Parts: sequence; structure tokens; C-alpha cells
Amino acid sequence: MRRFWQTAMVSLTAATLWGCNLAPIYEQPATPVPDRFSDQPQMRFDSQTGQMQTQMVPAAELAKDASLTQSAAQTDWRDFFQDPALLRLIELALEGNRDLQIAVARMDQAQALWGVQRGEMFPTLGAVGALARQRTTVPGASTNVISSQYSAGIAVTAFELDLFGRLRNLSEAAFQQYLASAEGAQAVQISLVADTAIQYFRWRLAQNLVALTEQTLASRQRGQALVQARFGNGVASEIDVVQARGLVDGAAANLAGFVRDEQTARNALAVLIGQPVPDDLPSPASFDVDQVLTNIPAGLPAELLVRRPDIRAAENQLLGANANIGAARAAFFPNISLTGSVGTVSSSLDELFGAGRSAWAFTPSVTVPIFAGGSLRANLAQTQARQREAVANYERQIQQAFREVDDALTGEATLNAQLQARRAQAQAAQRFVQLSNARFSSGIDSFLEVQIAEVQLFDARVSETLIGFETISNRVNLYKALGGGWDSAAVQSQYEQPAFGFRQTP
Repeated sequence: MRRFWQTAMVSLTAATLWGCNLAPIYEQPATPVPDRFSDQPQMRFDSQTGQMQTQMVPAAELAKDASLTQSAAQTDWRDFFQDPALLRLIELALEGNRDLQIAVARMDQAQALWGVQRGEMFPTLGAVGALARQRTTVPGASTNVISSQYSAGIAVTAFELDLFGRLRNLSEAAFQQYLASAEGAQAVQISLVADTAIQYFRWRLAQNLVALTEQTLASRQRGQALVQARFGNGVASEIDVVQARGLVDGAAANLAGFVRDEQTARNALAVLIGQPVPDDLPSPASFDVDQVLTNIPAGLPAELLVRRPDIRAAENQLLGANANIGAARAAFFPNISLTGSVGTVSSSLDELFGAGRSAWAFTPSVTVPIFAGGSLRANLAQTQARQREAVANYERQIQQAFREVDDALTGEATLNAQLQARRAQAQAAQRFVQLSNARFSSGIDSFLEVQIAEVQLFDARVSETLIGFETISNRVNLYKALGGGWDSAAVQSQYEQPAFGFRQTP
């Protein structure tokens, strides 16, 4: 009898695991973007002639001469960034950033929930023991009869035969949610690396603007002293003195603003790394675009489907929605559950495990939905609507990724020329200041010309510094958009193989 029971349980389990599946066959949606990135308006500035040349080139040509041959996704951030101080800050961010810790915790939660749902597919076995005592009054007898019954064994409680794939699809949906959360943790890390880099360069930008403004303030204070001396000798007018004073006041106001920007950038960086910015950071490299790789191969739009974890997460969500449809369809079919036990029964405790005391019970039950007030159809309609939403979200994620890469490639094609033009403008403004000072010293022009030249020089230098920062930020954004910055050691994600050969998204 025991062998029969074991054989029956194995057969029922096999029938459950290999029953039919009512989930729709998954078909990956068509990519809603062109098969290649847009041609870019590559611009070159000739500082000798002052002319800007524009030529439309394919996006792939932007990295034709790149020394880097592998894709951005295969380029570790330690190789991409060259600044020692930034590398240290990224390490601190990966260790202490709270957003990344939240993402990892959510991934662990999703993995645990998948384990809970997967456990519903297996029989629940438990050891049971019971004692029943009963007193019976016999009519006409002077005493009552007290009887006892002892039992012990193993019981299966409400094991559902998954003949129509309801439990399997729920488990598959939970598994896809786990994969999506794991991809989400990767996406958070990629964003964290890029955000830390951009915030660090914003901090360096503010430091450079503070240094530039301090130099400008010192230069204008010297100019003010010279004008004041000339005024005392009767050479300069009071208007010249007032104008010189205005230049000093303007520089002082700019300095206060840039000092504030430096402190707020440092505060934002401290939030990203999860602690105050250390004072013992390695010496930073020079603040220019060479602190990141000079070229990044753009690749093809189709490669984004493999590189970017946010796109893979969207597809996992779509696969999970597909599985939920199968579970909703299975609810229309009969639900078959089994309850049983096998063990021993005896009226005497010392004979409970003796020979000839075996007992078993087998209680199948079938529930057939007849009327549910339309809730089953409504639930199916809901899962189908969520599946359509997941398709649209997947397509939108691809479109967003395509746009981010295209925008960054446009920046690569134009920002360098803009930077060269700003540098030429700053050099011309510097020469203008020299000539204006010479003409003022010779008494040819008033100090107004010097004032105009000083303002133009400061504005040109600030613009040059800002464009330099924008050039660096754009390159970091391109690296991020192409899926770079992922480090598997930072997020301990182990993709468990699903039980019994369930589908796993690569």
C-alpha cells in the first residue's frame, strides 16, 4: 500500500509539472526605431579663418579612428575615467549609495517572492500526530466507557494539480519580476556611476570658475588701484574711478555665486557617495575632456537590446505579463486539489508503531467555476490590458534609449567645434583687454573701453569653461546611454535557473 501511495504521488506530481500551458506564445515586439543612428552634423572650427565647417556623416564614422575597439558596455568605468579622485569617489558611491542599496534589497525581495510562488507548485508535507479520547455512557451500565485513539503519520494538505498551468505561470511571472528587479539594480548602478562622474565634474567646474573669478578679481583690484592713482595725479577722471570700482564689485559678486555653487556641488556629491567627501582624495587630473575616453564606438541600435538593463527589464516585465494571462485563463478551468495522509493508528500508545497498524486517507476535490459574477473575465481582461501596457512600455524604453544615444552623438559631433570657437573667442578677448589697457594708459581711450574689454574677457572665459564641462558631461552620457558602467561585482546578482526547465530570458 505504501508503494502504491508513493507511485501515485510521483505520477500526480509529474502530471502537474507537465500539464498544458494556456499562456500566449511570446513574440518579441518589433523594434520601433530605425536600423541605424541618425547622420550627425559634424562641425569643425578653423581658428585661423574663423569659419565653421559642417558635414553630415554617419554616426559610425564618429568613432572610426577610435583606439577603443570594444563596445561601451564592455568598457569598465575604471578604464573609461582617467581622474584618480573620480575613480575613488565612484568606489565610495558603489559601497555607500542608498539608492543602490534599495535597488539590491528590492531585487532580493523579488527573488524571495519568486521562491514563495515556486513553492506553491509542490506538495506540502507535514508530520502529524493526534490523540482522541472519548467517554461514552452506556445505558443501564454503572460505569462510563472511555476510549482512546492515537495516530501518527505524514500528511499532504491541499496539493493543487496544476493541469492547466496556473501555478507554473504565476511562478514564471514572479521569476520574470525577479529578473526585472535584478536588471533594475544594474540600471541603478550604471546611472550611479554616470551621475557621480557628472556631479564630480560639476564640482570641478565650480572650482575652476572660483579660481578664474579670483584671478579676475585680483586683476581688477590692481586695475582699480592704478586708476585711483591716476585720478590722484589728475590724469584719470572720477568716471574712470567709478567704472573700475564697478568691475571689482561685479567680480566679487560672481565669486560669491561660484563659491556657493562649489559647496552645493560638493553636498550633492556627498549624497551620491553616502558620506562626506573625503579630504584625502587622490590629486585630481586636469579639468578637460581628456579625462574620459576620447572616442566611444556607437554600435548599432539593435545592440542596445543587449546592453541596456532598462530595456531588458522592460522585456522581463512583458514576459511576466504574458505569464499572468496564462494564469488568468487557467482560472476558467476546474481546480483539482488533493489531501491525504499515511501513517499508523492504534488505541494504545505503546502499540502505535506495531505491525498491522497502518492507515491511509486520500481525499481529492474538484472545484468547477460556474458563476463568479464576471470576476474571472474581468481578471483576464485586466491581465491582457497589462500585457498591452508592457508592450508599449518596452517599445517606449527602446525609443528613449535610441534618442539618448542620438542626442549624445549629436553632442559629440558639435561640442568640440563649439569649444574651439569659445577658446578662440577667449583669446581674442584677452588681446582686446591688452589693447584697451594700452590705449587707456596712453590717454587715447577712456576707462570705459577697458571695462567693456574686461567684461567680455570674463564672459568668454566662463563660456569656455562651461562648454568644456558640457563636452565632458556629454561624453559621460553617451557612455551611459550605450550601457557602459556596469560592474557585476558591485551588485551580487545570482540568476538562479528556473525549476523544471522554465524559460529564462538571456
